[in-house]
Amino acid sequence: MPTVVITFVFAAYFARGIVGNEVEGTALWSWGLAASSLLVAVSAPVLGAIADAGGRRKPWIFGFSALMAIAAALLWFAAPDPAWTLYALGMVVLVNLGFELSTVFYNAMLPDLASHDRVGRISGWAWAVGYFGGLACLILVLVGLIQADPPPFGLSDKHAEDVRAAMPLLSIWLVVFGWPMFVFTPDRPSGGLGKTEAMRQGLRRLRSTINNLRPHKTIIRFLIARLFYIDGLNTLFGLGGVYAATAFDMSEAEVIQFAIALNVTAGLGAMGFAWIDDRFGAKLTINFSVTALVLLCTSILLVRDVTWFWALGMAIGIFIGPVQSASRSLMARLAPPDMTGEMFGLFALSGRVTAFIGPLLVGVVATVANSQRVGMGVIVLLFVVGLALMLPLEEPGRS
Repeated sequence: MPTVVITFVFAAYFARGIVGNEVEGTALWSWGLAASSLLVAVSAPVLGAIADAGGRRKPWIFGFSALMAIAAALLWFAAPDPAWTLYALGMVVLVNLGFELSTVFYNAMLPDLASHDRVGRISGWAWAVGYFGGLACLILVLVGLIQADPPPFGLSDKHAEDVRAAMPLLSIWLVVFGWPMFVFTPDRPSGGLGKTEAMRQGLRRLRSTINNLRPHKTIIRFLIARLFYIDGLNTLFGLGGVYAATAFDMSEAEVIQFAIALNVTAGLGAMGFAWIDDRFGAKLTINFSVTALVLLCTSILLVRDVTWFWALGMAIGIFIGPVQSASRSLMARLAPPDMTGEMFGLFALSGRVTAFIGPLLVGVVATVANSQRVGMGVIVLLFVVGLALMLPLEEPGRS
């Protein structure tokens, strides 16, 4: 979902097709992502704590997945006209909200499904499968809709119907490939509490955790560091497709081709580094990958040749997956068994409480400097700060 809507297909269409102005489109898109990130930051820890009290995760995943699917399907109506700008941004906010909040409970299932010494592999392989799923969906969108001549089902490319049709297709994709998780994956048993009591106990425990953070100092240090480097990644995901489309004048088809190639390298990176995570630790995996991202993202903002952009973009993909999967595996190892929902709620908070800052700063800097390249430099700064905070962190069980 985020690959097609947030990062590439709809992001590029929004800036160029709906808004019709590169700088203004980038700024508006970044502010929409900032709004959804703020909503996630406020709600994720609370909902995670309530889920811990209630026991079950799947109902939460189902509810937020449904929100995501419905909002994505409704993006079909966002025609290439500035009058649809606010509507499109509103639906994108709901898509991102549904995705991020469903991920809180999805991630919280990891410690129950993988042994301590295999958390890195399971997390990395799962992230790789997610990237390859995104790859397959992008290929379907590219071949079945964007490059089809004529477009199928009587669609017209004059009103970007071939691009807009990808959104309801994505909703169908989510339903088709999402149901096995609900049918075959075990869930925690219900705690036997009613909704009101689960909410009451969850909020009470969240307040207690926040007021007594000393026993969780390592977790808090990790979450503060992650707050910055994940903000950099989220900003890269949110604005990468817009940057590719406008700075290098890529067509929708070319942006999707770039996204396909990026998903290949990201999936391979997540899968390959999963072994390093279990063998040498999640901290080393994160630090090495973020260092590589600092160097590569700096380089890609300096080049103006599209060939170099492709080469550096593929290299960036290799290190995106390991940062995400190793962060999740480190949280799974650190979280107390009876507090996984709550801790992964805080995990989402650390990825979202300042997530509005990255897109907002990119939008402000791009507007003031009248330059996307200067604005996107904010991403590198976020990576550097996150890396500096991760370096002194001690990972339990690692020397």
